[in-house]
Amino acid sequence: MTERQLLAKSRRVVVKIGSALITNRGKGLDAEAIQRWAAQMAELRGRGIELLLVSSGAVAEGMARMGIVKRPKALYELQAVAALGQMGLIQQFESCFKNHRIHTAQVLLTHDDLSSRQRYLNARSTLRTLLAMGAIPIINENDTVATEEFRFGDNDTLAAMVANLVEADALVILTDQHGLFDRNPSFHADAVLVEYANASDEAILGMAGDGGALGRGGMRTKITAARRAARSGAATVIASGSRENVLLDILAGKPVGTLLLPDTEPLAARKQWLAGHLTVRGRLMLDQGAANALKKSGVSLLAVGVTTVSGVFGRGDMVSCVAPDGSEIARGLVNYSSVEADRIRGKASSTIESVLGYVDEPELIHRDNLVLL
Repeated sequence: MTERQLLAKSRRVVVKIGSALITNRGKGLDAEAIQRWAAQMAELRGRGIELLLVSSGAVAEGMARMGIVKRPKALYELQAVAALGQMGLIQQFESCFKNHRIHTAQVLLTHDDLSSRQRYLNARSTLRTLLAMGAIPIINENDTVATEEFRFGDNDTLAAMVANLVEADALVILTDQHGLFDRNPSFHADAVLVEYANASDEAILGMAGDGGALGRGGMRTKITAARRAARSGAATVIASGSRENVLLDILAGKPVGTLLLPDTEPLAARKQWLAGHLTVRGRLMLDQGAANALKKSGVSLLAVGVTTVSGVFGRGDMVSCVAPDGSEIARGLVNYSSVEADRIRGKASSTIESVLGYVDEPELIHRDNLVLL
């Protein structure tokens, strides 16, 4: 089975659509194009594929609405224009997906949301719940409140971080180019499309250019995004959003655009990222049954299997899981603070709400956020 054919097995995919495509190069929202993408995503959703859409275009649409020709430079002007454009963007997507009886949800994120461990887990839980409900989250950077130091800088990066966040199998970046070429095709008629490469290959960065007038991204940011997505094992496809049935063809394993591959398997990449992500803030002492279950079955850690809680930590912090003999067997991102964990240790998940008065997650550490040592 080829790498392309493996894409056909993807069950969770992040799709990113660029500003030039969404707004027909700044003329205003391209309703017909959005309808085509929505129809393709609806068909994929009907096949059981979970989809998350990262959409650029809020600033460009706001500019079109207000008759602004040149992209504003002042942050407050960009924020105001983005707020104006975001309304139209979401209305258009909601209308298109509603025709296919698919619910959509607007999710606005800042860099701080994903760098904060607690917000990271909150965002992850919300997105996974929306997917379980059959909805398609429509995600954008929260330009209206993001300050310069917290900006993702481009939605390619945001899309890659979302792929990391939800452990997506693939990231599809739709752009106004057919993919990555070995040279700029605007200046070199003999430029050749790079059909596939490893995301970590240094040579492909030298082939990339810069962003256009409407968006902040460019081919270089797309390569960087592919590298980031590869950290959690996701493959990335960069392709032309103008191609007919582009999403259907990509996820059928057809040779479309440029495929950038991760160096490691998804699970291994995710665990490697998690293992080196954070400093350990506390310890959970496990009973023998819980220790055996983690080592042999790779299950989530439930509060009932914890005997002792030590250290001071908050939701989303890294904690160590220790067997009765004192050996550290795992580390993971905990769903409850040290105070909360101490109150629910030894208790069944069904009793968490009665003990705390609320329940964030049924697991103390979800298996996706747990790495065995």
